[in-house]
Amino acid sequence: MPRSNRPRRASAGKRPNKWTQAADGPSVEGMGLAAPSRESARDGQWHVRRISGSRAEKHYVCPGCHLEIPPGVEHVVAWRADDWMGDQVSAAARRHWHSHCWRTRIGK
Repeated sequence: MPRSNRPRRASAGKRPNKWTQAADGPSVEGMGLAAPSRESARDGQWHVRRISGSRAEKHYVCPGCHLEIPPGVEHVVAWRADDWMGDQVSAAARRHWHSHCWRTRIGK
């Protein structure tokens, strides 16, 4: 039987899939990421997101020790929560840290 090129009707009770975007952009849950937590440090407030080893797909350089974070290594992504230019600008300047380097930096 040939396939139809017409779009299917949306059913009233159908759940959106993980690729569905909200009106203001993709949701954090839809991307498979945990919501960032907020942490205090000596130099201010930070948004912090833990990245599991299975989600780490790129090479990064840790700003704490200046060593490489290879793919597959669990790490932390952090950006300022109290930036005077706002969260959008701050999020664009986020950095990937080794978990140990981040804990050492904030004194935990």
